[in-house]
Amino acid sequence: MVDDNSSKEHCKTQVDDYLKTTFPTVKSLVIHLEERKGLIGARLAGARAAAGQVLLFLDSHTEANVNWLPPLLEPIALNETTAVCPFIDVVAYDTFEYRAQDEGARGAFDWEMYYKRLPLLPKDLENPIRPFDNPVMAGGLFAISASFFWKLGGYDEGLQIWGGEQYELSFKIWQCGGRLVDAPCSRVGHVYRKFAPFSFGGNLGRNYKRVAAVWMDEYIEYIYKRRPSYRDIDPGDIGSQVALRTRLQCQSFAWFMQNVAFDLPKKYPPIEPPDFASGFIKSMADSSMCIDALAGVANQRIGIKSCSSQSRHQQRFKMGWQKDLRYGQTLCFDVSIGGDRAPVNFYACHGGQGNQLWRYNEANGNIVHVNR
Repeated sequence: MVDDNSSKEHCKTQVDDYLKTTFPTVKSLVIHLEERKGLIGARLAGARAAAGQVLLFLDSHTEANVNWLPPLLEPIALNETTAVCPFIDVVAYDTFEYRAQDEGARGAFDWEMYYKRLPLLPKDLENPIRPFDNPVMAGGLFAISASFFWKLGGYDEGLQIWGGEQYELSFKIWQCGGRLVDAPCSRVGHVYRKFAPFSFGGNLGRNYKRVAAVWMDEYIEYIYKRRPSYRDIDPGDIGSQVALRTRLQCQSFAWFMQNVAFDLPKKYPPIEPPDFASGFIKSMADSSMCIDALAGVANQRIGIKSCSSQSRHQQRFKMGWQKDLRYGQTLCFDVSIGGDRAPVNFYACHGGQGNQLWRYNEANGNIVHVNR
């Protein structure tokens, strides 16, 4: 266990004493860092102290389910260059209720480096209990051979605090001769907290630029197209990472896209088709009233306000090629329950249509939620 220089007193001697008295026969080790390193630095500190043949990374706010460990270890025992992720279930932050999130999907990303998901392949659905290839891990819950982890250089120490590390490690595993899989028979619950417990944030832009500069080759231009400011970010010295990639004779990112994430461009195309429409959404009953994003945050209901050029940004929406209604790049109109009076909320765009699928009728100007 790693205490990343927590400000909580109960993370100090109280933790040490609890482990000694509760698990007297277990050789336990708590590392108390003298300065806060962030997720990446703390994990590296724990990995360096670990003595096992397999490194298993978990967050502290997780709950392992029954018989969770053997399915993570078996693929590694068969091939030590395989890294394995469990299925991540949900532990409610307010009640600690444990529930399944879903029955699996393949990790992916869009060209702003937001984590996305791809559907399981037909061959995966035929064998629902077997591990399946996963282009990108969801986050930080995984097992990997210690020798393979360090052969890959571990986490890139040049990544700051947190953010982007799951992409860096996933690309590195695949491009440098390994395999990343999800194990359906291993279930680990994760507390998705409503509020961050501290303000110690990462530098996402810099981290994403660093990962892309080392591993994504010419595909970095698609990221610059979405995030022009990233072009001018200094990713720090990436010489050691480039040298590692050369020494291990790793594959190109084009190889990764063609052989591992081959269906990603169909759902998240590097160059998106043009929008069907964009602009104000006005009321049919009163053309002076417009849909308004208000605060423009996830899980908030959309609002209606007087149409105003001063509110142009928060009253401008677009219907994209995936037939969703977007505010900016990441928030979509979402109807999570049925019925004519179901509320319309903002939710993270997922590109899967369903509860975010809309139809615009040019004849009468109506916008209708297709699955209501």
